[in-house]
Amino acid sequence: MKISSAVAIYLLFWWGCLFLVLPFRLRSSQEPEAHVPGQVESATPRFSVGRTVLWTTITSAVVFGCFYVNYTQGWITADMFDLSDYARR
Repeated sequence: MKISSAVAIYLLFWWGCLFLVLPFRLRSSQEPEAHVPGQVESATPRFSVGRTVLWTTITSAVVFGCFYVNYTQGWITADMFDLSDYARR
């Protein structure tokens, strides 16, 4: 696999993992925290972009590592899936 392909696939995994990680560690404003003037009640009082990026990077590295090991070892390939029934419909 070329390095440019690996980087492109990693970035796809990163963006996918961002949406996976994003809802974790969010607190509702129902919890005792000071509200910012003009803040909507449903908005989170604190959001850590750095922590979210860190967890997204860690998660996507693990997922990409699993993908790359599968790519090199050939555990699951496209030939293992019989999609001929779906093509006839």
